[in-house]
Amino acid sequence: MKERKVLASFSDEEREKAMKKYQSISPYLEGQIPLHKIAVHSNYSIRTMRYWLKHYRDNGLVGLLAKQRRDKGDMELDEKVRAIVKKLFLKNKNLSLAAIHRKTITWCKENKIGEPSYYQVRKIIKEIPKQLETLAHEGSKVYSNKYDLIYLREAEYSNKIWQADHTMLDIEVINAKGLPERPWLTVVIDDYSRAIAGYYIDFGNPDTLRTSLTLRQAIWRKENPEWMICGIPETFYTNHGSDFTSKHLEQVAVDLKMAVSFSRVGVPRGRGKVERFFRTINTMFLQELPGFIKNKKTIKLLTLEDLIARFHDWLLTTYHNKVHSTTKQKPIEMWNQSGFLPNMPSDLEDLDLLLLHVGKGRIVHSDGIHFLGLKYVHPNLSAFIGETVEIRYDPRDISEIRIFYKREFLYNAIATTLEGYSVSLKEIESERNKQRRKLSKELTISTQSVIGKIKQEKNSSQSKKKTIDRKSKLKRYWND
Repeated sequence: MKERKVLASFSDEEREKAMKKYQSISPYLEGQIPLHKIAVHSNYSIRTMRYWLKHYRDNGLVGLLAKQRRDKGDMELDEKVRAIVKKLFLKNKNLSLAAIHRKTITWCKENKIGEPSYYQVRKIIKEIPKQLETLAHEGSKVYSNKYDLIYLREAEYSNKIWQADHTMLDIEVINAKGLPERPWLTVVIDDYSRAIAGYYIDFGNPDTLRTSLTLRQAIWRKENPEWMICGIPETFYTNHGSDFTSKHLEQVAVDLKMAVSFSRVGVPRGRGKVERFFRTINTMFLQELPGFIKNKKTIKLLTLEDLIARFHDWLLTTYHNKVHSTTKQKPIEMWNQSGFLPNMPSDLEDLDLLLLHVGKGRIVHSDGIHFLGLKYVHPNLSAFIGETVEIRYDPRDISEIRIFYKREFLYNAIATTLEGYSVSLKEIESERNKQRRKLSKELTISTQSVIGKIKQEKNSSQSKKKTIDRKSKLKRYWND
């Protein structure tokens, strides 16, 4: 059986071309337009579109990445001609098709470009999405009333609809510079059960990269068996970004056959359930912690890592197991009703485009790959000594990185000094800054000393947790 390639092994240009093919057949896949009608109003034959359909159904977006033969009967129009036709149509609500054709011919003659036929102009206009036509001709208010209401519908089962959203938490914690700062939380929530599939807590304004990393965590299986929410949702709602990460997220969604809907920041689209969860965080979790902004007491603040650990424990032990006032069920039980089996990616590699990509390649040395002051190794990397490889990683756990050679995934390389530990990039930065403040006369801070200190603190916290668990075992269910 031929091994299926993954999206990360193709160039941005190749993925963009595949997305254009997908956009041609998506109205048929969504049950809106018959295939023969799409072919009539496009530049591709129905045979070509059937070919694309088969390959997309077999292999997702990857199936559309191979070079395809174009039928001889297909015709290409100059993109400038397409643009002028669309501009004339969208900017002039009452302009007839014949008038648009005449104005296009005049423009083509002035610019010495091949003239389209009346039939071709009609095809270009037919291709314009109805949503865009409504927005251009009737305004944003009519557009929102007509199309945005779709986001208010209720999900009837788990993983039908997932939503991602962000909020600045009402708590101050110590940042890498030793100063108080309010972190941001990004969550992915299952619309049906209100269970949380993934989250990300960090400083700085939220962006598409943070959403992508959260979605990757949400989709894949968790190490903790108590956090069973996973799988590919049918529809994923998130804010739109203009960077490459946003394009990568959209490409991964198409490859996984997951509908993705981008919205503008600040435009509510059925997010009442997410906002309700954010309020629950304040009332059930944050208000008891030092640094909660509505408490005036001056208490020693938590670190970001402390907050993340406490939030994780609260999410799994309290929130997921507390009866929701609206659904009258526990989120974790509602998500898992009737032995629900989530639709999973065939491999974790299918989600590689959602990881942080290191733009500059790294050379493979005899002692491994040097990155972030650490050495990453794999038994088979010796065959690539002297070669330049690409790196993708999750900043929440830099104990391992994913290695690519000429866009082909090779191995997961492990940091020799972090084996058996999960350490975030923020923890490294925080400890480095802490040591710099203590040793202000030193010019450089050893990465090894930083790692050693982090290991020591993690071992100490794990030991304390085991002691607390043993002491409180009999009182574990006092809230039931």
